[in-house]
Amino acid sequence: MTTSTVVRVPDLAALKALEGQFLGTSSWIEVTQQRIDTFADATGDHQWIHVDPERARRESPFGGPVAHGYLSLSLIIPMWDELLGVDSVETAINYGLNKVRFTSPVPAAGRVRLSATLKQVADLPKGGVQVTVDGVIELEGSERPAVVAEAIYRFFE
Repeated sequence: MTTSTVVRVPDLAALKALEGQFLGTSSWIEVTQQRIDTFADATGDHQWIHVDPERARRESPFGGPVAHGYLSLSLIIPMWDELLGVDSVETAINYGLNKVRFTSPVPAAGRVRLSATLKQVADLPKGGVQVTVDGVIELEGSERPAVVAEAIYRFFE
């Protein structure tokens, strides 16, 4: 897969025409040890497999430090912004997740990118739409993805 450009549509009506379509693949993001340490500070999760590179190299089953699963998942946000834009949207909300699987650990200095398909676009009762996206966060050099997620967003004009 190649890196895509943002799919842009003028409004929610045009967004519905993309239902079921592959949106593309984002650019790569490097998951540095500094990013992992910052995430640990933000969440209070300082488990040694994430923040102690020397110990992780000696004792971890992964051969070195790995990113938190939730850090890997959180990167869906900047990568998603590279894939879809709706010009008329005033407010976009991360509404939730139907399913998430952390299928492969992301090593420090590993690179990830998002591939996404617009699974469903449904009207909301009081305006706006709910968008369901099948996302795969790929791990460079790995046959297995790092994360597989079905994400839900809500868009309002």
